[in-house]
Amino acid sequence: MYKDAIKDVTGICFETVCRALLSLLLLVILAGMAYGVARTALDLFSATGDMLTGSGLHEALKQLVVNVLMVLAVVELFRTVKAYFSEGRVKVTYIIDTVLVVVITEIMGFWYMEVEVERVGLAIALVVALMGVRIMAIRFSPKRRELMEGL
Repeated sequence: MYKDAIKDVTGICFETVCRALLSLLLLVILAGMAYGVARTALDLFSATGDMLTGSGLHEALKQLVVNVLMVLAVVELFRTVKAYFSEGRVKVTYIIDTVLVVVITEIMGFWYMEVEVERVGLAIALVVALMGVRIMAIRFSPKRRELMEGL
């Protein structure tokens, strides 16, 4: 009985510490999103003078696309942490979505710099593999199995 009580107390302490640290992480993520949005707005505002030239417009739009995609990656990370709070576990699809957004952001960045063809091919292969894993995670999810067993 004493050992069970110790296990319960340590489990509660662990859960409390994890929730406190994840709450702190959520605050940091929100601050990062706010910084990203503010930085994008400032970059766009500072580039308005350079937009009259063709290359200035291209550079401003390039920065805008990369910044927006990175903010979207942070939003996906926020969604993953929030799902852990609400469900007590992290869904594989949320993690894969986050990684897909980050990898696609990197691929978008490849358009604006000179990158070897092999590296682009590997990034595209990674996206295809992640898409396959995401499809399998949805197809064979525990919730779907429970629904099928109820029929």
